[in-house]
Amino acid sequence: MALDTRTERRPSFAGLLWRSTVGKKTAMAVSGVVMLLYLVAHMLGNLKIFFGSDEFNGYAHWLRTVGEPFLHHEWFLWIARVVLLAAVLTHGVAAFQLSRRDIRARPSKYVHKKPRQSYATRTMRWGGVILALFIVWHILDLTTLTVNPRAEAGHPYQNLIASFGRWPVTTLYIVAMLALGLHVRHGFWSAAQTLGVGSAARDRVLKTVANLLALVLTAGFVAVPVAVVTGAVS
Repeated sequence: MALDTRTERRPSFAGLLWRSTVGKKTAMAVSGVVMLLYLVAHMLGNLKIFFGSDEFNGYAHWLRTVGEPFLHHEWFLWIARVVLLAAVLTHGVAAFQLSRRDIRARPSKYVHKKPRQSYATRTMRWGGVILALFIVWHILDLTTLTVNPRAEAGHPYQNLIASFGRWPVTTLYIVAMLALGLHVRHGFWSAAQTLGVGSAARDRVLKTVANLLALVLTAGFVAVPVAVVTGAVS
C-alpha cells in the first residue's frame, strides 16, 4: 500500500485573517480609511472650480505630472486609481460577505427582538449599492467622457459645467452625496471601533468628528453642482 507523501498545505496567515469576521472588519476599516483620504483630497480639488477655469484646469493637469521626472506622465494618477480600486473592491467584498454571514447566523425567530438601528445603519447596505452604481456613472461621465455628449478631452472645467448643466445628472449626484454622507458618518465610527481607536472616554469626540466629517464632505461635494445649476459657476 503506497503512502501519501503529500504534505497538507496550511492556509497562510493572510488567508486565515481574511476568513475571520475580525479580519473582514479590519479590511473594511483600512480600505475605508484609504477611500476617506481620497474623498477629502477629491473634494478639495473639486472646490477649485470656484477659482475659475484656469485654476481648475491647471490642477487637473498637475495631477498628471505628479512625481515627474521620477514617474512618467500620469503614472501617479494610475497608481492612485489602482490603489483606490483595490480599496473599493476590498471594502465591497468584505461588506457583502459579512452581511451574508450575519444573515446566516441570525435565527429568524429572534429577528423581532433585534434592537432598533439608526437610519444610517439601516441604509448602509443600499447606500453602498447606490455609491457603487454612482462611481461607475461618474467614471463614464467625467473620466472616459462616454455619457457626456458635450465633453471635450483636456477641458475638465468645461466638462464639469456641461455635466452638471443636466438636471438629471445633478439630481443623481446630490442623492449619491447624501448617501455618501450617511455612509461616512456610520463608517468612520465603525472603523474607529474596529481599529481599537474608540473607547468610553473618546466616544463623544469620535461621534462629533464623524458627524462633522460627513457634513463637510457632503456640503463640499454638493456645493459644486448647486453652484453650476444656479449660475454661480459657469
